[in-house]
Amino acid sequence: MSFVLHALPVLLAAELGGVFALFLLFAIGGPLVLWWLIDTESDREETEHHDWSSAERAARRDTRDDRR
Repeated sequence: MSFVLHALPVLLAAELGGVFALFLLFAIGGPLVLWWLIDTESDREETEHHDWSSAERAARRDTRDDRR
């Protein structure tokens, strides 16, 4: 019984270290992944619309005009 009580703090410390490592991974990796997704989306839009008129045509296709 005493062995279990002595090993318990070591197990809790190992679990806490694992939880901290996962937290650190998500805290640093999450914003980097979001930044990468936003950056690739903006790059795609820049290559898709080279001039003002093509961007206006795309904007008109994206919206409905109920006034007709």
